Amino acid sequence: MPELPEVETVRRGLEPVMTGARILQADVRRPDLRWAFPERMAERLTGADVLRLRRRSKYILADLSTGESLLVHLGMSGRMLVSGAMLGQFVQNHPAPAKHDHVVLDMDGGARVTFNDARRFGMMDLLPTATAEQHPLLAGIGPEPFGNDFNEEWLIQRFKGRKTPVKSALLDQKIVAGLGNIYVAEVLFRAGLRPDRLAGDLTEAQTAALVPLIRQVLDEAILAGGSSLRDYRQSDGELGYFQHAFRVYGREGQPCPTPGCTGHVERIVQSGRSSFYCPQCQR
Repeated sequence: MPELPEVETVRRGLEPVMTGARILQADVRRPDLRWAFPERMAERLTGADVLRLRRRSKYILADLSTGESLLVHLGMSGRMLVSGAMLGQFVQNHPAPAKHDHVVLDMDGGARVTFNDARRFGMMDLLPTATAEQHPLLAGIGPEPFGNDFNEEWLIQRFKGRKTPVKSALLDQKIVAGLGNIYVAEVLFRAGLRPDRLAGDLTEAQTAALVPLIRQVLDEAILAGGSSLRDYRQSDGELGYFQHAFRVYGREGQPCPTPGCTGHVERIVQSGRSSFYCPQCQR
């Protein structure tokens, strides 16, 4: 699944062609993806102005002039692709419709935004903007990692007494929004913490130190355009590059990148998912 940096990269790629533009025509080419599309989705989108494009955790929301918001989750293979607009120094012409182009939005500036999803694990919904945070998929999500509500004291209080591994605690969307397996591995490496350390056993100083590291890793990943694993693409179809900067994720058996460390990256399985760490650097 795409994590916060990938979703934020896509949002930033869509913003120049969607924010302030009108949806001249919405074409919904199937009744569902992971779940059924809302009733009259094409009709409700057509003619609406996009007032704002924002991200909440791993979701993109387009706030519309109709008082509704389009909620988008990319799923495992979903891509939001832009054509017919200036992207950098190139004009991306509209490609021929592809098999898995499920929703197409033609904007009044000439751009086309296409939601392509081969595995159909993505989703779209329309919800009242005023009560968006009450939507079942958004309700209960914790603070954004770049927001003021996510701070050292918040994390210390949420970790206090927890008998779950620190990796699981950081993956808990009620504690912090948007983190996934990849970036938690990179954060814990920089923090020098094993992923199976119990969150409640960390000192307050160790817990507090995670906050700036989370922001640092996410910020670097966003600047690099996210990580391209399997199907992920940016809105212009290009690959992200942060995967080239992974220090431990996916590097099982390779030397630890810490200067002077003689250890090798190891992999353990936690709750059915791989965790990568250096047993010498992370304690």
